Amino acid sequence: MKHDHTKELNLLKTAKGQIEAVIRMTEEDRYCVDIANQILAVEALLKKANLAILKQHLNTCVKESIETSNFQEKTEEIIAILDKYMK
Repeated sequence: MKHDHTKELNLLKTAKGQIEAVIRMTEEDRYCVDIANQILAVEALLKKANLAILKQHLNTCVKESIETSNFQEKTEEIIAILDKYMK
């Protein structure tokens, strides 16, 4: 199934731009707290993008697997991702 990842791509591209800015800030020896705040902003964008991708996965791939009674593999994938979040 093809997904529309426009929203997620925009978030990831924004995060990429922020990472480039963090690199420049570090190279310019900017104030450490400012750099740390920018890193937190990047992390927030990546989490938001990941959540959006997982939500779409649940609403499409997992839903489709439930309808076809082939959901064991998809369930295990989601559990593996949740396990990574919990660590």
